[in-house]
Amino acid sequence: MLAGNGPVFNAGERVESSTGTLWQWLLVAAGAVGADPVSAAVYGGLALTGAGFALAGLGALRLHGGRVAVPLGSPLLLGLPPVWDFATSGLETGLLTCWIAGAWLALVARPRSLATSVLLGLGPLVRPDLGLVSVVFLGAQWLLVRPSWRGVLAGAGAAGALPAAYEVFRAGYYGHLVPLPAVTKEASGSLWGRGVGYLADLVLTYALWVPAMVVVVVAVVLVLVRGGGPGRVAGPALVPALAPVVAGVLCWVYVVKVGGDFMHGRMLLPGLLLMLLPVFVVPVSRVGVCAALAVGAWAVVSAGWLRVPYEGGIGPAGIADERGVYVRQNADPYPVHHTFAGSPYHRRYLREVREAARSGAPRLLFGGSGPRTTADSPSVTASYVVLGLNGAAVPLAGAALDPIGLAHPLAAHSERIEGGRVGHDKWLPAAWLAADRGVPADPPPGTDPARIDAARRALRCGALAELRAATRDPLTPGRFVRNVAGAWERTAFRFPNDPVVAERKVCGR
Repeated sequence: MLAGNGPVFNAGERVESSTGTLWQWLLVAAGAVGADPVSAAVYGGLALTGAGFALAGLGALRLHGGRVAVPLGSPLLLGLPPVWDFATSGLETGLLTCWIAGAWLALVARPRSLATSVLLGLGPLVRPDLGLVSVVFLGAQWLLVRPSWRGVLAGAGAAGALPAAYEVFRAGYYGHLVPLPAVTKEASGSLWGRGVGYLADLVLTYALWVPAMVVVVVAVVLVLVRGGGPGRVAGPALVPALAPVVAGVLCWVYVVKVGGDFMHGRMLLPGLLLMLLPVFVVPVSRVGVCAALAVGAWAVVSAGWLRVPYEGGIGPAGIADERGVYVRQNADPYPVHHTFAGSPYHRRYLREVREAARSGAPRLLFGGSGPRTTADSPSVTASYVVLGLNGAAVPLAGAALDPIGLAHPLAAHSERIEGGRVGHDKWLPAAWLAADRGVPADPPPGTDPARIDAARRALRCGALAELRAATRDPLTPGRFVRNVAGAWERTAFRFPNDPVVAERKVCGR
């Protein structure tokens, strides 16, 4: 983007490779004013996480009437190593934390404001799955305000204007209804068994049921005694108290449904934060103080000693200690700018890309198999499984291809491989990449030229040809309209990754 290529991953191919739309543009803004985007991502994420914790505490204080309070939900979060990891990971987690907490504070403090409606509606732009949170929070706002029909329309317009406008842009510019990683990870699919395993990976590692039981007891006591006497249920206050709990449960159900993620704990953190918001801090009382001490003791144990059994690597279920992997690969306990000093394989690939770029001739690289000359590819065209490494290594004039599909439309629309790692269970064979980006004089190792020919013919047929046109043809007004009109069908399209089978399917022969 800063180089002028637009919101794409590779120049000339319109792909939305980021699921955090607002976070992406905040980093662009930071780079535009001269900041290092990498440092902005790391330290900005940390600052936004801190701001989110402060907003969550203010919201809980307001919910409980502004009384003197002790922390309860906040030490539970701070005791979890994944919270630290993803606060400074460079991902959108810090912004997500800040938006969730800020939106809830606005719901508690100013439910009648249209500005609150605008804020509550931003969930899908923070991350698409947070649309669930927006719906629940907007429903809670309606219950609190009970507006007229005119007020309902005004609130809905305020909440939906930005997400709706961006969705039209997304459909017309990218030709899809969702970011490409959502297509790759089959975000509408169901893998309940894997999802339960992903949930257990977090809950069992840190014995989360221990602080959870304490929090539930305190929450029940607060509901029963709010207002000064036992048996008095807090009517209006239940709406903003229950809204984040309902939203958090829905977030967890969705994460379990789609099979979880390949990063330990990451996708469960928003739901956990939501469920803890009403008790982020609690009024000082005998029960509150005892509960805070109990959760604090658990947090010390969790932070100091509890770790995943696959620390620094990838577990048997395909879930990774993501920070540990980067620490090991970079031989650096606090990696910010990656060197991959601890990974000879990655360093060898980096050298291949740099040598190919220095040669000045168009080169095609397939995952460390050595460069091949081709007249059709720009500068350096390189396929490698580690998307971030490849994107950083390949010159902007070249093309960094992703066989998993997080930033490559063809791979994203291929069918899942049964039994693959969640989020990494697609793989586009080299025959497709060679056919799509220019066939070298000597095909990639182990690649049958006949399969390259089949892939080349398939790419000229039906939905595959339309997918390429939607992402690569010049963006004329007509192309924009066709992209919008075909976005639903295009997003749902899948094809076999075997070129011969795919040719029969899409070409009808």
